[in-house]
Amino acid sequence: MQRAATLAAARLVFRRDLTLAWRRWDEVTQPLIFYVVVTTLFPLATTPDLSELRTISGGVVWVAALLASLLALESLFRSDVEDGTMEQWVLSGQPLGWLLLAKVASHWVLTGLPLVVMSPIVGTALGLPFTAWGTLVMSLLLGTATLSILGGIGAALTVGVRRGSVLLSLLVLPLAMPLLIFGSRAVTMSMDGDSPAGPLQLLAAIFFLALSLGPLAMSAAIRISVES
Repeated sequence: MQRAATLAAARLVFRRDLTLAWRRWDEVTQPLIFYVVVTTLFPLATTPDLSELRTISGGVVWVAALLASLLALESLFRSDVEDGTMEQWVLSGQPLGWLLLAKVASHWVLTGLPLVVMSPIVGTALGLPFTAWGTLVMSLLLGTATLSILGGIGAALTVGVRRGSVLLSLLVLPLAMPLLIFGSRAVTMSMDGDSPAGPLQLLAAIFFLALSLGPLAMSAAIRISVES
């Protein structure tokens, strides 16, 4: 019964965040617009030659996706802390980690998933071959999901800090470097005709590690912020 109640509460949090997001659609679309603009402007700043862009297309897409995902992280928990919702979650008796994980999942659906869907189109504009689409999508699925969890930890640690966006970036970016390295490497190997299984498996390992430890870290940080 307790497990069913916890899952029901997590589903309610997930649906609540999706519903609220439709009322703030401009904030939701901001990371996607940033992602498209950065990848579109990049050839203008370097070269329009697709043969040259192809060699760096995987890295460009990954860097743009990483930076775009950071845009919406600062406000992930801030509004719930300010209006008292987070305090009610702490006192509700439900596992706080599950509720925070549901909130992070909604954040990924709203920000990370659109980036993944757009990535083949953006990659093609940079000369990415069709044969590398699957690897690009899979690497970004694992990478953006992991980044949302890491961003959730950073947002929980900085939720009590005014204008903590800079501090949040300093916390999350070093942790995201392995994602960037393995993700872009997987795409490059796929374009070269090699098997990208190794980097993808490393991305999956990092994702499951973050999924295991992330809720514990987020709940501990939130409890400190609420009780202080």
